[in-house]
Amino acid sequence: MRGAALALGLLVLPSAVLAYADLLPEALDLGVFGFDKQPDADLPHVARQLSLGAPLRIVAFGSSSTEGIGASSRAHSYPARLEADLRKALPQLGGQVTVLNRGIGGEHTDDMLRRLDRDVIAAEPQLVIWQTGSNDPLRGVSIEHFREATIGAVRRMQEAGIDVVLMEPQWCPTLEATPGSHRFRDAVREIGAELDVPVIRRAELMHRWVREGQLTRKQLFAPDGLHMADGGYDLLAKAAAEAIIHDAGSVKVAEAVAE
Repeated sequence: MRGAALALGLLVLPSAVLAYADLLPEALDLGVFGFDKQPDADLPHVARQLSLGAPLRIVAFGSSSTEGIGASSRAHSYPARLEADLRKALPQLGGQVTVLNRGIGGEHTDDMLRRLDRDVIAAEPQLVIWQTGSNDPLRGVSIEHFREATIGAVRRMQEAGIDVVLMEPQWCPTLEATPGSHRFRDAVREIGAELDVPVIRRAELMHRWVREGQLTRKQLFAPDGLHMADGGYDLLAKAAAEAIIHDAGSVKVAEAVAE
């Protein structure tokens, strides 16, 4: 009855929809209010915010690639660039897109899980982009433990009402020289398929950027040969923005991003 009363009130006062966006039941048919519904969206919580024109909060969770090591400044990290790209691509949100940078360099899966509640779930985002699997092979984490811990954490976020996108490890000389590192990249892809979670195939993207001449290897990598430089982070942010919009099922907006 309370849900019906709220719906009736919004029908009488359509302008109240945005103000009460967070109070709407998840199962409410948004078509009643003239919004497009995306029932098959891979990111249903993001799709709901876009349909309502409501604020979108994203947590970029990860290690040094999320923190922005290798970038000339924090403003050139991929989370900062992603926020700017999404604000431009989603004008219906009126700039109400926030990407919180929760990256800490050097962390492996267990390190990140120790701060999952504080840095991720407590922020109440609609979406988490989790960049993981880079430091685990460098620090001797077993692939079996990595898989089990990652699956458990993804499920915890989903149970908290958060959409999840995984980001696989980067392509770089240091990881290429680390025995078994490719198994962590493959594990991230397998976990995505198993849990029906989108995966940003970062290693694949980096190879393509160089192959297609968007960046030279020297432009792609920071001097340490492990992290990306500004150009790489910028392209990563653009790829992430396009993936988010596509997986939210917002075709019209996705076309605007491609222009």
